[in-house]
Amino acid sequence: MEPGEGPGALGLQGDEEIIEVVELGPPGPDDLAEEMEDVDFEDEEAEEPDAEAWESEDDEGVEDGMEAQDDSEVTFSLHSASVFCVSLDPKTNALAVTGGEDDKAFVWRVSDGELLFECSGHKDSVTCAGFSHDSVFVATGDMSGLIKVWRVDAKEEVWSFEVGDLEWMEWHPQAHVLLAGTADGNTWMWKIPSGDCKTFQGPACPATCGRILPDGKRAVVGYEDGTMRIWDLKQGTSLHVLKGQDGHQDPLTCVASNQDGSLIMTGSVDCHAKLVNSATGKVVCVFKMESVTPKAPISEGEEAESNSVESLGFCNVMPLAAVGYLDGTLAIYDLSTQSLRHKCQHESGIVQLLWEESSAVVYTCSLDGAVRLWDARSGKMISEYRGHSAEILDFAVNKDASIVVTTSGDHQAKVFCVQRPDR
Repeated sequence: MEPGEGPGALGLQGDEEIIEVVELGPPGPDDLAEEMEDVDFEDEEAEEPDAEAWESEDDEGVEDGMEAQDDSEVTFSLHSASVFCVSLDPKTNALAVTGGEDDKAFVWRVSDGELLFECSGHKDSVTCAGFSHDSVFVATGDMSGLIKVWRVDAKEEVWSFEVGDLEWMEWHPQAHVLLAGTADGNTWMWKIPSGDCKTFQGPACPATCGRILPDGKRAVVGYEDGTMRIWDLKQGTSLHVLKGQDGHQDPLTCVASNQDGSLIMTGSVDCHAKLVNSATGKVVCVFKMESVTPKAPISEGEEAESNSVESLGFCNVMPLAAVGYLDGTLAIYDLSTQSLRHKCQHESGIVQLLWEESSAVVYTCSLDGAVRLWDARSGKMISEYRGHSAEILDFAVNKDASIVVTTSGDHQAKVFCVQRPDR
């Protein structure tokens, strides 16, 4: 990166949709462990590759012969159904937790795929799993709302609680505090392991996504009715509500914040991504996906192809944001000019994207079963990794960006060593 490319002030142009000018300051000291991706990989010999590629219920978008190519170093294959979620632990630099449709969650070693312990007792698909900021605890949550917390070193359960149907779950970036959003609109907050509890009551519709801001004092929660709220975690009060024209017209799918928490981005089924000033709660600008040329008329009985924002995130080292869409578009937006910088097309839908912590490289995983690395400055693909015989459902990148851990509908999790030409 050139020295002059750092995130400077947002020089906003005369855009009719601008409501507030936001300064993009230097990153704050508090850095939310984005998706729990702080792990260093010890390069050990991989275990033998998986013997058998599982049949996926839905092989749409999966190319023929995909299972023949396997770029992974390690395959974890103890799940007996789709693997929905993965997180890497921030502290010990060696562990992954995965949860799946088989009602199971496992904690295992990234270097060789060795099982450390099973997080047992779930009665429904495990859709959320993650380590506390110091890797002391790991939490697993299933769709029915049963949340369990385990002490990693002792491999024993220390706390459990049952809420309504679970939508999302996240650890606090600096404390043993767990947040979760449920289908009844509530957001729950617990101290672990004491279980002291607080609830934040949203509208009477699912709290579809949420994120604790880097200051650890506020959380942003998105809802199915298109509204977004910023909550004061200590007071339990709502600081800002975005609704109506300011909010989204369809359910929110994802939220993210920049490194110092001054900017929030929300994504929705309405295909819009909104940039919000977290201090004022005002919308700074709206990134809209240009409509594609209309396809041939839909015959009776056929469904129109849908599109939505599936994932988004901020670059730490340049004033850039990335938005991934269900139609396979990766859009790189320049925050200083509020304009589209690059459009990177995938053949099938993007499931999730993550930025590298200290460079302008963004990772995507998609329904075609591949992980791709993109240079956000040029918009060009750096590399692509394959090994799954079905769609990738979740992935995590470690802190020094040397490994990627993926989960898939093929019942497996895989570890890929990421080779970068500039290293």
